[in-house]
Amino acid sequence: MSAPTTPRTTVTEREARQVAEAAREQNWRKPSFAKELFLGRFRLDLIHPHPLPDDEAVRRGEEFLAELRAFCESTIDSARIEREARIPDEVVAGLKELGALGMKIDPKYGGLGLTQLYYNKALALVGSASPAVGALLSAHQSIGVPQPLKMFGTQEQKDAFLPRCARTDISAFLLTEPDVGSDPARLATTAVPDGEDTYVLDGVKLWTTNGVVADLLVVMARVPASEGHKGGITAFVVEAASEGITVENRNAFMGLRGIENGVTRFHQVRVPAANRIGPEGAGLKIALTTLNTGRLSLPAMCAGAGKWCLKIAREWSAEREQWGKPVALHEAVGSKISFIAATTFALEAVLDLSSQMADEDRNDIRIEAALAKLYGSEMAWKMADELVQIRGGRGYETAESLTARGERGVPAEQILRDLRINRIFEGSTEIMHLLIAREAVDAHLSVAGDLIDPDKSLSDKAKAGASAGVFYAKWLPRLVAGPGQLPTAYGKFNNGVDLSGHLRYVERTARKLARSTFYAMSRWQGRMETKQGFLGRIVDIGAELFAMSAACVRAELLRGRGEHGREAYQLADAFCRQARIRVEELFDRLWTNTDDLDRKVVKAVLAGSFTWLEEGIVDPSGDGPWIADATPGPSGRESERRPFGS
Repeated sequence: MSAPTTPRTTVTEREARQVAEAAREQNWRKPSFAKELFLGRFRLDLIHPHPLPDDEAVRRGEEFLAELRAFCESTIDSARIEREARIPDEVVAGLKELGALGMKIDPKYGGLGLTQLYYNKALALVGSASPAVGALLSAHQSIGVPQPLKMFGTQEQKDAFLPRCARTDISAFLLTEPDVGSDPARLATTAVPDGEDTYVLDGVKLWTTNGVVADLLVVMARVPASEGHKGGITAFVVEAASEGITVENRNAFMGLRGIENGVTRFHQVRVPAANRIGPEGAGLKIALTTLNTGRLSLPAMCAGAGKWCLKIAREWSAEREQWGKPVALHEAVGSKISFIAATTFALEAVLDLSSQMADEDRNDIRIEAALAKLYGSEMAWKMADELVQIRGGRGYETAESLTARGERGVPAEQILRDLRINRIFEGSTEIMHLLIAREAVDAHLSVAGDLIDPDKSLSDKAKAGASAGVFYAKWLPRLVAGPGQLPTAYGKFNNGVDLSGHLRYVERTARKLARSTFYAMSRWQGRMETKQGFLGRIVDIGAELFAMSAACVRAELLRGRGEHGREAYQLADAFCRQARIRVEELFDRLWTNTDDLDRKVVKAVLAGSFTWLEEGIVDPSGDGPWIADATPGPSGRESERRPFGS
């Protein structure tokens, strides 16, 4: 017998869209390479010459990386963390002593003040030693207390909390709930004002990374509208040891076995109004703005994983022989190694370019960071999958088993499990497609959105029509021809290996992408947002073009600096040729696909038309509701909170 299911908060599709739309940053005050790319404008000048950190940032960053590498090699035992599903207290104590908790925090608050570029290099390094440790550090300072306070906190809040976060206290970010994922309009956790100086929190949060061990929490809760209170989703800094907070479960996953992720219940938890970040109702905007750069931590660890996959693939496939020669020299395996090498180069190019643009703050990188997260998580998973295939049975065997029978304990199956969550963390691939697509068509909606809005009056539609006419009269003719059709364009990228042709391809294809988007909007109008398959392919094409651009620019940077320039050009060329094949396949699928048929099949599945197909099996799933009960109230369980060192 199944347990009762918690009554769900009912929100219409329109209401959900309105909440999401209100939370996104409305204006584009700075240029964006990726935004221009989706509009058919290849602005190479925004990324080339490749931006670089200043000498002092490099000095401090390299010094810390050297210390962190020594610590990882001497202290972090990845096999032990995997075996015990815990990060040892001494590891966390050592990270605190190194200052790793405060990598992005200003030195005046006790932090290291590293740039985004070097912060990401540090995450790639520590994530290669243990993805669980990488997740701990990333959740603490990419989305935990330090980042939202840095961007939106008061001086008093910074003075009170940042020194703690820099050296001693671990933080967590609590947004998701048992029945609320990427639809925050249904957020159920409440923060009810009690007088002028206190809020009272009630609710349940799910998948609270670091929540089991955290000292400080960033909590998103809904403030009811009332006299003197605007209300809305609001962000708070909450002391994790506060009365009424119970960590009801430490969750376990297929990968990241050392991650401290749990279920946290709030019952009548009193939070000072002074701990509110920003005004009431600004919580979701704070969360999304924090993620604009916070998302770069995931592709950082994905790039690091690619480097490890390349190292293992190279060493193993040179050692292992079949039919008289190393397996690497068999084309079926060699193509996989080429894919791993070229893609790793491109991921690092995308990561470093996006990170340095974030540091310079001259560009709006909301789309670039989202593309880096989307592309990095998808491609890293594919690289790890290819590594397992290259290793064969040994790829499927655990490192512990390999060691027990006398072979090198290569954790290939573990990295596959560990990387899988990145396609879900901080916005699943499907949600990232929609988020990026919304930003990619923002220019169109700004001038023509009222034309397809059923709630707009005829006079509003007339005004929108006039504005749209002016915009498209200027924009559409520019999509016909461009530098990509000139054989000599981008000639500076022809140095032994010719990358100029790839940049010409990017320019031409960006215009083709913009034309395809415009045609789809003209065809489907208000139904465009329901065409998620089409929008996902549009975004994937843009991601490939962004990665191609970054790879070429990075290759030229390395050539100019005399750092493996010839090899970098070779890798960039291989990546771009592989990417162009994927792009052409995606274009084919824009208009030739099974999307309409798929929708019919799905409706039939949900209607029970195919239950006969499920016969002949046994379902080993246990009993219980699909979504756990999250009714507010006191907890009936002992808290599993376990601060490090306690």
